[in-house]
Amino acid sequence: MNKKRYFGDLMLFLAAFIWGTAFVAQVTGMEKIGPFTFNMARSVIAIISLGTYLIITKAKLPESLGVLLQGGLVCGFFIFMGTSLQQIGLQYTTAGKTGFITSFYILIIPFLTVIFLKHKIDLLTWGSIILGFIGLYLLAIPNLSDFTINKGDFIVFIGSFCWGGHILIIDYYSKKINPVQLSFLQFIILAILSGICAFIFENETLTIPNIMVSWKSIAYAGFLSSGIAYTLQMVGQKYTNPIIASLILSLEAVFAALAGYFILDEVMTSREFLGCSIVFLAIIFSQIPKNIFKKKYIGVKK
Repeated sequence: MNKKRYFGDLMLFLAAFIWGTAFVAQVTGMEKIGPFTFNMARSVIAIISLGTYLIITKAKLPESLGVLLQGGLVCGFFIFMGTSLQQIGLQYTTAGKTGFITSFYILIIPFLTVIFLKHKIDLLTWGSIILGFIGLYLLAIPNLSDFTINKGDFIVFIGSFCWGGHILIIDYYSKKINPVQLSFLQFIILAILSGICAFIFENETLTIPNIMVSWKSIAYAGFLSSGIAYTLQMVGQKYTNPIIASLILSLEAVFAALAGYFILDEVMTSREFLGCSIVFLAIIFSQIPKNIFKKKYIGVKK
C-alpha cells in the first residue's frame, strides 16, 4: 500500500512541476487572444494527445460507461470554472498573488472533507497544511503592505473553491474508472464550454492568425500542462489522500518561482527562498507515517 501511495505522490509531484514551469505560457499565451480562447485551444491539443494515447493503447470502454460520462462531465465543469477564473484573474492581478490565492484550496479541502466526507484529519497533517500555507505566503507576497485586494484577486479566490472541488471529485472518480479516459472527457467538456464562451465574449479576437501568434504557449500548455500533467493528477489521486494531494500540488507555486530564477534569471529574495524551503518541509512532514509516534507493545504469553 505504501508503494502505491508513494507512486501516487510522485505523479502529483511531477504534475506540480509541469504546472509550475508552464505558468509563463499561461501569461504569454494571452497576448492576442482572450482567456476562453486560450483554454479552448489548449484543450484541443490535450484532446488530440490523449486521444492518440487511448487509440495506441487500445483502451476499452468500461462497463460502467455512465459513471465515466458522469465523471467527465462533472470534472470538465469544475476545471472549466477553475481555469477560466484563473485566466481572467491573471488579467487584473500579479502572477505571484494568483499562485498564492489559488493555493487557498489547501485550506479549503480539509474543511470540505471534514464537513461532507466525515474524514478525520490528524494533527501532523494539519501542521503540514498550515506550514505549507505560511511558506506559500512568504513565497508569493513580498510584504504585508503589498497584499491589497482587487477584483482580480477576488476572481482567483472564487476559482480556488473550484480547484478544491475538482480535486475532491477526481478523488472519487479516479478510483472507479480509467484516469486517462476521465482526463480525455474532461478536456472535451472544457473545450466545448470554453469555445461557447469565446464565441460570445471574445468574438473580435477569436481568429486563426491571433491563435497562431500564441501557438508555442498553447502547444506547451495543451500538451504538457493539460494533456500530461492533469492526467498525472488523475493517476496520482487514485492512490493518495485528497488532502495530501492538495498539499503536493501546491508545489506548483514553488516550481514556478524556481523556474523563473534558474531559467529566466529572475531575482528571488531570501524571503522567497525561505518560503520555498518551508513548503518543501511541509511536504516532507506530510509523508511521515501517521503511526510513527505510536509505541508497539509485544504481548507476553501467560
